[in-house]
Amino acid sequence: MESAVPASVKDRPHLLMCGPYPAADTQALEATYTVHKLWEHVGAALPPEQAAQVRAIATRGDLGASATLIGQLPALEIISCYGVGTDAIDLAAARARGIQVTNTPDVLTGDVADLAVGLALAAMRRIPAGDAYVRSGAWSKQAMGLVTRLHGKRVGVVGLGRIGQAVARRLAGFDVELAYFARAARPDCAHRYFSSVTELARWSDLLVVTLAGGPSTKDIINAEVLNALGEQGWLVNVSRGSTVDEPALLLALEQGRIAGAGLDVFWNEPQIDPRFLALHNVVLQPHHASATAETRQAMGQLVRDNLSAHFAGQALLTPVD
Repeated sequence: MESAVPASVKDRPHLLMCGPYPAADTQALEATYTVHKLWEHVGAALPPEQAAQVRAIATRGDLGASATLIGQLPALEIISCYGVGTDAIDLAAARARGIQVTNTPDVLTGDVADLAVGLALAAMRRIPAGDAYVRSGAWSKQAMGLVTRLHGKRVGVVGLGRIGQAVARRLAGFDVELAYFARAARPDCAHRYFSSVTELARWSDLLVVTLAGGPSTKDIINAEVLNALGEQGWLVNVSRGSTVDEPALLLALEQGRIAGAGLDVFWNEPQIDPRFLALHNVVLQPHHASATAETRQAMGQLVRDNLSAHFAGQALLTPVD
């Protein structure tokens, strides 16, 4: 549902982009709105006369919108987030002003779940190492060492929201035994429920983290959980870097207290801790779980559809509670 281009440029609502979008999405926004690009301004601050006109923010999950930024925009009505995570948006500040917030759930669920399974296979079957082994010519000298299988393992899913459920559905096809942690047991779920992440880790061969970020889940995967997962256990994280105590994870990987990990997210991305680069028991990805052409196109469309609905006085498609 693309909106029609306003009759004249002066009629276009002013919109602030917090960071770059794919070119096609940026062009579509520029055709409908007067777009201000925050990253192009010194100190990432709009001149007051421009800030006073901004009625909408188009941001990304990794960039969010701080209380300071929201406070600088007196006419702000809506924040539309390109991504499902809203932990970087100050929702309390938005709520206090009556500013609506939207995100892009569902359209990226399948891709994130796909990568979670891919990371589990890549780490446990050592797929990147196998590729390097063939390319180096080492295969002609001796066979590569044995790896770990996925099928038949116990898999614990930490967080059973949309993405966690999609991960569980995919992994069920590998004949694994599934269990999960969530704030409360889901009556519609047949898998075993654990009220403790530590106990779930102790039960699991593979732990897949799909929780939302934010203060309530910060460092939920800590040293205690990693020790419970144990030296034969594997970790996959496709949620937020904040959900894992990264120093504890690095130590566990370096000391062999867990078998390995597949990671798409990090605490200080993209400037990740260089200790990760020296590890041979971890597969690293550049926060790329939703980065398929199909999903990014759908995400950009949903951002625009939410903005269009707002300015047309219609119900938002994906409002954030």
